[in-house]
Amino acid sequence: VVRRDGRLPGLRIVRTVWEMKSCSAEERGKGHTIGLVPTMGAFHEGHLSLIGAARRECSFVVASIFVNPTQFGPAEDYATYPRPFDDDVRRAGELGVDVVYAPSVEEVYPRGYETYLEPGPTGNILCGRSRPGHFRGVLTVVLKLFTAVSPHRAYFGEKDYQQLLLVRRMVKDFQLDVEVVGMPTVREPDGLAASSRNLCLSPDGRRAALGLSRALFRARLLVVEAGERDAAALKSKIISWLQQDRLCRSQLL
Repeated sequence: VVRRDGRLPGLRIVRTVWEMKSCSAEERGKGHTIGLVPTMGAFHEGHLSLIGAARRECSFVVASIFVNPTQFGPAEDYATYPRPFDDDVRRAGELGVDVVYAPSVEEVYPRGYETYLEPGPTGNILCGRSRPGHFRGVLTVVLKLFTAVSPHRAYFGEKDYQQLLLVRRMVKDFQLDVEVVGMPTVREPDGLAASSRNLCLSPDGRRAALGLSRALFRARLLVVEAGERDAAALKSKIISWLQQDRLCRSQLL
């Protein structure tokens, strides 16, 4: 039964850093293992798989919901990013989450805030190359979530593989006492990787995204089955396949 304030029995919504710290300290004092699932909300099956793993492996589960402005570029979709908070809280409660940590932007980045974490060379290639500053914002907020929640384990999807590697590098470099658990990519019935932004795709955009996915899987077969190791040759093949697809050609190239 959902209460009028949107909360489920046993589910607690925490809005401040200090309340989260106090809650985590209390649970650690009880001997509980804390699992954290960091999210920006708009839960999909990938998020739910992370929450399920945390619930199985930990005795106390925190799901954070925070749309982090510092990982969005000036022309990106921060203002229109989906924020179905009440629905997310309901689903979190149904899956046995103990705390939804949902701080405000002002709580995470108070007036005068100026300290950010640089990702290093690994953050400046692939996604990081096309989205300057993105991983700077990601690592900064993840470190702040770790500080507030003090988890024993934190769960991330392999869909954002570069992000997963960078978070693991951050944990190693800063000698943080948290295990970073990577979980397999969850796909929707048509094969598209589950993502909150899928809600924003037009029908043509979705078909184009599937074309990109198909091209990448075809390239994987060339590596695994044909032994292709020339990155330039693989890139050329992928571009050729995308150019042959009208939607991919118009929307991705």
